[in-house]
Order: sequence, then structure tokens, then C-alpha cells
Amino acid sequence: MSANRPAAVVVLAAGEGTRMKSATPKVLHQICGRSLVGHVVAASRELDPEHLVVVVGHAREQVAGHLAEIDPDVRTAVQYEQNGTGHAVRMALEELAGGGATVSGTVVVVCGDTPLLTGDTLRRLADTHSADGNAVTVLTAEVPDATGYGRIVRDPADGAVTAIVEHKDATDAQRAINEINSGVFAFDGELLADALGKVRTDNSQGEEYLTDVLGILREAGHRVGAAKAGDHREILGINNRVQLAEARRLLNERLLHTAMLSGVTVVDPATTWVDVTVTFEQDTLVHPGTQLLGATRLASGAEVGPNTRLKDTTVGAGARVDNSVADGALIGEGATVGPYAYLRPGTRLGAKSKAGAYVEMKNAEIGEGTKVPHLSYVGDATIGEYTNIGAASVFVNYDGVNKHHTTIGSHCRTGSDNMFVAPVTVGDGAYTAAGSVITKDVPPGSLAVARGQQRNIEGWVARKRPGSAAAQAASAAAQESDGGQ
Repeated sequence: MSANRPAAVVVLAAGEGTRMKSATPKVLHQICGRSLVGHVVAASRELDPEHLVVVVGHAREQVAGHLAEIDPDVRTAVQYEQNGTGHAVRMALEELAGGGATVSGTVVVVCGDTPLLTGDTLRRLADTHSADGNAVTVLTAEVPDATGYGRIVRDPADGAVTAIVEHKDATDAQRAINEINSGVFAFDGELLADALGKVRTDNSQGEEYLTDVLGILREAGHRVGAAKAGDHREILGINNRVQLAEARRLLNERLLHTAMLSGVTVVDPATTWVDVTVTFEQDTLVHPGTQLLGATRLASGAEVGPNTRLKDTTVGAGARVDNSVADGALIGEGATVGPYAYLRPGTRLGAKSKAGAYVEMKNAEIGEGTKVPHLSYVGDATIGEYTNIGAASVFVNYDGVNKHHTTIGSHCRTGSDNMFVAPVTVGDGAYTAAGSVITKDVPPGSLAVARGQQRNIEGWVARKRPGSAAAQAASAAAQESDGGQ
């Protein structure tokens, strides 16, 4: 256990976020595969706190339900009325006390709408707090433009924080300061609990401000220090859809930067989007216009894109996916997909297999070396090894009530424009003729022919479509044939 392991991390996530203009609570909006609060919880977990408490308020049941899904060990505290950040932290401490927890040590307070905040930065905050013996340590950042932010005023002698001055209250000299308050703090837990009881509400909002704790503790002779974030963009909060998009772009850039440094080639990072849960091996190649979502994994030598979206999909070593969509699929080593294929959940492509142009698959097991080259639907099926499925084939799996399974063996050759009416089995080494509707099992090594005899009715066009272009063409062809005899 780390010597600087916090006693608790408190995540403030009770606000409504009216500027999002959304029926979805602000902290549940997603970027890069996680909710805003989910990113903050994940970063907080990197500190390995004894307790992690999220303060909920607006849409509390919805937010609490989401938290239970993503991190069942998170505790929630309810702020029934949004009476300020100080009040929210007090609700968190009361929740812990009510559960028998004694908060003795460092308490880190973070905002639930700061998805770019990293565990490394929070750890540096906790380490600085411990090393400097502070009662409070403020996470700060130097920004290019500090307009509108609270300025950090320091003691020039020892660097201690003497005040946080809001922009509207700052002097010209203070406005020249570009170090700002992030709203993230580390506190001595016992001093925090005591000071929260002294916070007043005689302000314009009638709320309990957490920042008032800093003044209370400083007046009591305690030291207030600061830890500076390495990248000011980490502290960006989300208040509207514009900021949401900007945060998504910044986080995406960070994820792709990490991937490229680990040996992934991303041809055009500006048009490539990934989730935080995507994993890569070395020497994968990602073309422009690609989205990699959920638990997608690209193995060494895989090539994906352009214009491809993969969700919860594994792409094996050396496999190729071109202009296609896959959801919950497994693509084997050396397999090829696309262009314009759609692999739905339950699709499993064996090594060196193929799902070609305009092929859709669902709940289908495709053996090694088997090819479904083009214009086909394969649903609820098992196909063996080194089989070829002819163009324009349909696996008829649904009878209007139930789904049924089709099995095709290894080393089969099925003709173009076949329909396999499930449940049906085609044995190993069997063939089926083009245009067949297969409704009965085909024994191994057999040829199945299931189509009517062709009948030609001569002179039909001349009789039924006299004077038409077709009739004229047929007449010319007949005359040419007669002349050549």
C-alpha cells in the first residue's frame, strides 16, 4: 500500500448541468467510451483510496445506477439540495461516518465533469500534499488565458498559497497571474471535517463554498500549498456540448499519441477515433476514417480501414478489415473482411477466412480458409474449413417465429444464388448447384440440385411484344443467323 494512499477520494457529481441542454445528466455524457464521471472514477482509482465516494444529486438514481455498473465498490452520498461544494463534501464525509468509516488522512476532492484529469496528476497532488505537510493542497494550472478563472496568489518566500482571488475581484496585478484554481484539492481529513462546520452561507448564492475552507485553515495557522498540473488541459470542466466535443478531441489525441509511441501506425489521427478500452499490439496499421470502440483489440500486423467501425471486436494478427462494420466479432489471423461487410455479434472468422464485399454475418462460425466472397447473408450457421460459398447466397434462418441453424461441412462448394433453408446440413465435400433452394440435408460428397428444368418458348417476344426494341433485336439476330447459313 502506498504511503500516500488517500483515506478517501470524493467526486462531486450532483449538479444538473443545465447548459448541456440535455435529458441526460451532464456527468453521464460519454467521450471515448466512458461517461464523464466514469473517467474521473477511473483516474481516482489509480490512487487506490481506502474509500471512493461520489456525491450525487440531480437524477441521482440514474447516476447511482450507472456507477454501480462501472464500479460496484463506489459509495454514493446524496446531496438532496445543491447547496454548494462545501455542503457536497460534508454530505460525503457524513456518508462515510454513517458507515463507520473514520477519515483520518488525506481526502482528495475532484469534480465529476473533468474527464481529462489523469491518475498521475492526482498522485502528484497527493504526494505534494504529504511531502509539504499541507493542511490543504490546491491543484493548479498555468493557462494561456486566465480570464474568468480564480487566480492563485502565492507567498513569494515559500510558495504557499495565500489566496484564491476570483477574476471579478482581482486587481490588475493579480489578473496578470496565469496560475489558476482547478477546483481539485487534497485536504487533511480531520482538519477538513472541522473546517466544514465553520463554513458560512452569507454570500450571494447562500451556499457553502469549499474554497472557504482554505481561508479558515490558513487563518488557523495551517499551511495551504499547491501542486501544478503538467498540462493545463487536464483540468478542463465540461459545461456544454462544445466543450464536450473539445474534450473528446483532446482525449482522442492523447490515446492515439500513446498508441503511436507503442508501435501503432495511425495514418491520419484527425479522422481516427478510439475508446479508452481499445488495445493494440505493435505494427498494427489504422487507415483514415476508422472508429475503434469498446473492447476492440488489434493484434500485431492487423490492418484496419479506411472508413471502418469496429466495436468489441478482435482482429487477429495479419488480418485485414476494409470499409466495413463489425460488432462483437472475432476475426482470425490472416482473415480478410470487406469491403462493405457487416459482421454482427457472434461472428467468428477462422484463420485465413474471408467475408467479402457486401457480406453480412450474424452468429456464424466460419472455419479456417473458408470464403464467403460476396453478396451473401450468413446467419446462425457453422461452416467448416476450406469451403467456398457462392455469390448471392442466403442462409434462411428465420421462420417468422424461431431462428434455426445451418451447418455446412468442410471442403464444400456451394453454387451462386443458393438458399439454405434452416435447419439443414450440407455434408463434407458436398456440392450444390447454382440457383438451388436447399431444404433437405445433403450427404457428404453429393451434388444437390434443387431447381426447375429450363424451358425455352421460342417466338414469345415477337408474339407478345411486337414492335418492341427486344422484338426488333431478335428479328435482326434471326436474319443475321439466316444469312450466315
